[in-house]
Amino acid sequence: MGNRIGWTILLLLLVLPLLAGEEKPALKKTSPLAETGPRPRPVAAPPAAEIDAAIGRGVEFLLKTQNKNGSWGSADIYRPGDVYAPVPGSHHAFRAAVTAMCISALIEVGGDRPEIVKSLDRAEAWLFQNLPHVRRTTTGYPPSEEVPDAFYNVWAHAYSLPALAHMLGRKTDDADRARKIHELIKQQIDMLERYEVVDGGWAYYDITNITKKPAGSSISFVTAAVLIGLAEAKKVGEDAPQRLIDRGKASIIRQRKPDFSYDYGEYLKYMPQHPINLPGGSLGRSQACNAAMRIWGDTQVTDAIIKNWLDRLFARNGWLDMGRKRPIPHESWFYVAGYFFYFGHYYAARCIELLPEADRPAFQDQLAHVLLAVQEKDGSWWDFPLYNYHQQYGTAFALMSLGKCRHAAEKTGALTGSLTGPLTGTLTGLLK
Repeated sequence: MGNRIGWTILLLLLVLPLLAGEEKPALKKTSPLAETGPRPRPVAAPPAAEIDAAIGRGVEFLLKTQNKNGSWGSADIYRPGDVYAPVPGSHHAFRAAVTAMCISALIEVGGDRPEIVKSLDRAEAWLFQNLPHVRRTTTGYPPSEEVPDAFYNVWAHAYSLPALAHMLGRKTDDADRARKIHELIKQQIDMLERYEVVDGGWAYYDITNITKKPAGSSISFVTAAVLIGLAEAKKVGEDAPQRLIDRGKASIIRQRKPDFSYDYGEYLKYMPQHPINLPGGSLGRSQACNAAMRIWGDTQVTDAIIKNWLDRLFARNGWLDMGRKRPIPHESWFYVAGYFFYFGHYYAARCIELLPEADRPAFQDQLAHVLLAVQEKDGSWWDFPLYNYHQQYGTAFALMSLGKCRHAAEKTGALTGSLTGPLTGTLTGLLK
């Protein structure tokens, strides 16, 4: 009897704090290395005309490669041994995510030429029809078994939110269309709640547990991308449950080291000196995680920390560049995967937007200098061969990044006639 009472008391002590609310993660002490580090060599400001010309070539590439049904990308394989992507769900997710990113890119930098408007109309029609049906794949390996271990659909939900928010800036007199967009935003938020991992945050694999609600490790940069997508939804009046935001932030904090490098995933948090978790391996992730946490009110992510990690990105850009175009994930130094290149630079652009306007030009010039040098002859950008999605997502990331590289004085008239909607400007005032 005494033992039973003792166990009951212990159980209550464990459970009552959970019933009272979510446990807040303990803030970690900041290392001096969070604000000091290598500095890049100064670069000349690229002429605005050069940036505009590169954007124009990238836009033309997207127009040229758009599928007949209005989407971008396909499951076509151009190399042996492409990444694990069980059919058909993985490719439904990839295509939806890439199409959403291309929509965002064309709205942000494409302007309002008739061919742009037509392309966007076709893409939006495809998104309306297909995005509501994107789900986790239910087939695994071998294909005959129902093993829902990959849920790349999280990427589609994350990148559809900014696309849908941008779309509200088009055809503003169409109330029925706006209603449909808001309904779709709500549905995407619901899907993100459904596919949140049990400890908070998001991932794209659940290889070990394979449960209805994913029970694997949250991944820092996936969670960051989702949180930024949810911030875009908030800007147009669609709020995610606060519990979802708080749990996502807590998962990132658990993966954040004192120097503001971030672990690849929670499964590696007890291996802080693993090469992928060192600053050289975190160059891309730190941009996304810093942006997400700052946007959602984390006061530990100061301007000094954002600037330091931007400096690190440009001073040590070779660590990312050596992984660019390598066909095997994580085969480069610091286990960098090719797909971090344009991802990291896009979220660097988002970090630059969070700084005071006077502090941005030097970082904008560094970013433009990197991206202009690696544009392909056909106008695209790509960093990791992924079926037939890589040029499309790389180009979308690069276009949205270059669009943020214009200095404030150059922006007047530079985007005249653009379709930029309610997301224009920085996100520093999101929570005010």
